Amino acid sequence: MKRKQLIMMSILWIGSLFGAQAQDQNWSLDDCIDYALSKNVSVVQSQLSSESSKLDLEQSKANVLPSFTGSASTNYAWTKEVYTESDNFGDRSRNNTTSFGVNAGMTLFNGFKLKNQIKQSELNLQSSEYYSETVKESLELNILNAYLQILYAQEELNNAQEQIAATQEELNLAQERLDVGVISRSDYLQIKSELATEKLTEANAKSTLSMSKLSLMQLMELPVTDQFEIDTPDFSELLGNLEAPVASDVYLAALGFKPQIKQAEADLESQKLNETIVKASLMPTLSLSSGLSTGWSDNVSGFSYGEQLKNQFTPTVGLSLSIPIFQNKQGKISVKQAKIATSQAELTKVDTQNELRKNIEQACLDLTTAQTQYEASQMQFESAKESYEVASEKYTEGLLNSVDFLTVKTTMITSESDFTQAKFNMVFSTKILDFYKGIPISLTK
Repeated sequence: MKRKQLIMMSILWIGSLFGAQAQDQNWSLDDCIDYALSKNVSVVQSQLSSESSKLDLEQSKANVLPSFTGSASTNYAWTKEVYTESDNFGDRSRNNTTSFGVNAGMTLFNGFKLKNQIKQSELNLQSSEYYSETVKESLELNILNAYLQILYAQEELNNAQEQIAATQEELNLAQERLDVGVISRSDYLQIKSELATEKLTEANAKSTLSMSKLSLMQLMELPVTDQFEIDTPDFSELLGNLEAPVASDVYLAALGFKPQIKQAEADLESQKLNETIVKASLMPTLSLSSGLSTGWSDNVSGFSYGEQLKNQFTPTVGLSLSIPIFQNKQGKISVKQAKIATSQAELTKVDTQNELRKNIEQACLDLTTAQTQYEASQMQFESAKESYEVASEKYTEGLLNSVDFLTVKTTMITSESDFTQAKFNMVFSTKILDFYKGIPISLTK
């Protein structure tokens, strides 16, 4: 027992080490998506729905096969024999009968209902699989957005910390100048106030980063941990490949592979088949039945148990035809309802196509806008950075007062923040358009 306990403790300890490594690893976007897909409840539920549809298809195929049933029964009866001559009843006696039977049945024709039900089950299976893909894609987009939010928050925090380091040096220089009487205390306090403001910005950036990490971990269904870190990919190649997307081209291509479109098409075909299936209920049904039975009774004398079973074998075979004549309008109303359901499925398909078209048009416009903003903010930031470097040199040499210097610096910080935001908007917009093009979501290409 001690040896077993030692082995179990060793296994748990090794497992905890691997678990700690898993928590301490840097997560790539692909890692986050894969983990989320394996843990997300909606994804798992959609996969179970697909498994259920597979069983429905298996059952519909089995319905065309003959059905077989076996039966066996034994009965006891206690009766009194009637003596008509004396108008009396005799003593109560017990009778025992035993019977065995095998029966089979098969539908020969019912308006091709069974055949169409198989086709409908196949379409329903396709629909459930397409729905599962749609759920996965939605989760992937949410993971992408949350992942980029972390990268954006991290870069904003890095920028804030760099500014704090630079301002701290400026404050040290201002202190030296104040000590020798080169600048006024008001100029010194301006720099000190700027440092306090930047530290507040840093605190807010840390809070935003923590909230962004929390959002991603919750999307992944990953227990929250302070050790959660993600990879920082290089966006230089992605940002260098600017394009002018054509919404109509992207839309026509997306119609051929997007799962929500495929699901709507499968649902429409399923409803059309349902019309045919409902109409079959108005047609005659031809069925074949057969059976084989035998029995034994202790009322039969002169024959053994086996002899009775052998000689009382009774085979039966028969055809039955069921013709619907009047069903309280149930059949006709069901057909009308099926036609309405088909019309609704057609509208759902059109609405799904329109929604996809609108989303693609919006994605193309967002990308075009993001490209313009990225290029403009990049030029603005480079200009503001150059102005800040010149102003910093003048301030260091004492040729620029703190008020004018801080004005230039504030402009640079604002333009840097705008550029950072424009950059991540550009990345996100590019990946959204890639998504509609059918390109797998990834930040490595």
